[in-house]
Amino acid sequence: MKPQAAWTRALETVGRATRDPHRTLPRAVAQWAQRYGARPALVGEAESYSFEQLAHRLHQYARWALARGTRKGETIALMLRNRPEYVAIWLGLTRIGAVVALVPPDLRGAALAHALRACGAGAAIGGFEAAEALREAGFAGETWTLGEAGALGEARTLGETRTLGEARTLGETRALGEGERRLDEAVALYSGAPLGEDDATPVTLDDRALRIFTSGTTGMPKAAEVSHRKIVAWTHWFAGLAGLDETDRHYNCLPMHHSVGGVVAVGAPLVNGGACVIAPKFSASRFWDDVVGFDCTSFQYIGELCRYLTAAPTHIRERRAKLRLALGNGLAAPVWTDFSARFPQVRVLEFYASTEGNVWLYNVEGRIGALGRLPPYLAAKSPIALAAFDEDAQAPLRGPDGFCRACATDEAGEALGRIAGDAASRFEGYSDPQATSKKILRDVFAKGDAWMRTGDLMRCDAEGFYRFVDRVGDTFRWKGENVACAQVCETLRRVPGVDDALVYGVKVPGHEGRAGMAALSGKFEWSALQTALKALPRWARPVFLRLTDEIARTETFKPRRALYAAQGFDPAASPDLLFIADGEGFRPLTQSAYDAVLSGALRV
Repeated sequence: MKPQAAWTRALETVGRATRDPHRTLPRAVAQWAQRYGARPALVGEAESYSFEQLAHRLHQYARWALARGTRKGETIALMLRNRPEYVAIWLGLTRIGAVVALVPPDLRGAALAHALRACGAGAAIGGFEAAEALREAGFAGETWTLGEAGALGEARTLGETRTLGEARTLGETRALGEGERRLDEAVALYSGAPLGEDDATPVTLDDRALRIFTSGTTGMPKAAEVSHRKIVAWTHWFAGLAGLDETDRHYNCLPMHHSVGGVVAVGAPLVNGGACVIAPKFSASRFWDDVVGFDCTSFQYIGELCRYLTAAPTHIRERRAKLRLALGNGLAAPVWTDFSARFPQVRVLEFYASTEGNVWLYNVEGRIGALGRLPPYLAAKSPIALAAFDEDAQAPLRGPDGFCRACATDEAGEALGRIAGDAASRFEGYSDPQATSKKILRDVFAKGDAWMRTGDLMRCDAEGFYRFVDRVGDTFRWKGENVACAQVCETLRRVPGVDDALVYGVKVPGHEGRAGMAALSGKFEWSALQTALKALPRWARPVFLRLTDEIARTETFKPRRALYAAQGFDPAASPDLLFIADGEGFRPLTQSAYDAVLSGALRV
């Protein structure tokens, strides 16, 4: 694909889509239903929707919400696992102006209570298991539940393509808890005909549609505000940039309570008449069965997903897949190289973005290891700047005049996105005004300007390609030097036999900064590890090692860095074997050695 053609197509697609301020995604789906009719739109294991059926279903939800008395701007939490019905629900509710908070379905206890407070939900929708979790979290609002997804009608096999029948939701026989109501039964009573202009309060692209939780760099998860405009721009941009059309079936196994798995991966293939195949979750063992069985031509990834696929044994159906495109973010250069060598027919389209952010980069050229770039004519409208970074303050460096300095070519700094009045540079923030305010820097390069902090350190080369350096907070100082976790982690992952690695800093009494510690999984030779570490400066080499069967990760495959850092290098706090640097090698970290480090008797 020629980069210029991809950029042009994306710009034109978004331009047409946002011309009408009332054409939100639910309205677009109604238009697509007239155009594409019975073509598959959302395909799942136990339910599926054609374009006509999806439009019918979302209008049923919209009419139910109106009858319930849902007001424009009211927030309703959605706690549901991956399935096509998930999309129909939030499309229907946002059609009439409700704001849907996509709450992770596995949250429990205090974490769930925090999420519900943060998003301001007065009612909640979820599966049966969510109802119990909501009660335990002390949620006092309405709770509506759905039964599990039902059978597909008859799923017939024609060659390698499954033909899916009509979707139907089968409710389980179960006693309802206090305050709990059955949504699937209630919604079935309403018409699926399109709403008239007078049926609901008008909704525009600038109105809020979703609240999506994002962890950020510090503190508790925050509910990012997502407007209808963002949703339309996201879906149509990627449809144009990736060239998705009616021949494509896009495989989505990412969590649907995130912006990529729940909006981009679902909506982008629909724009031009394609379909989204929705899996319950990622599984390396079932990936190829799904991709081949559902005739998928593209898939959505997070970088670690590609690493799992590359490391997995060859699957019997792998070579029969029709995959042509992998669309996603976070693909490290070594993994990218290995992935492309094993799957040369799959073009990688890497991008950089965040749910709440106004900084987007796209690697249309397929430059391995780069986040992407912006052509000059687009950068003028969506500016990004790299500001020199102050490690001690963990913020962009201010000079004597009070302003920040833009980084030179190949100099690492924090990526900032300029906030201006146009839609492309708008920062919609969080449901919490204080969290929004903390994300904004003012008087950065000039008096009166405002920029959004991404929390990511990057460098930009002479050709305009940006490369990830580290996450703010994922760097630390040791022996007076800055240690970049990503750099050390990349070195460790290159050691033969190392399956996974995580690098973080731990506090050591009597020392300034933090000592490096690495969690490793796999079976490797100690000599190979020691050889690899010699390529790093001494101050960047891990002081402590933790050998584990598998590095704990979140459902979006992000390592649980905070968990490991909190356990530190205390043998009593870790279920895994620990080691401490000893000359050029390592030796077991016993309880007595740990005590010696704490007392200062053993120097590190």
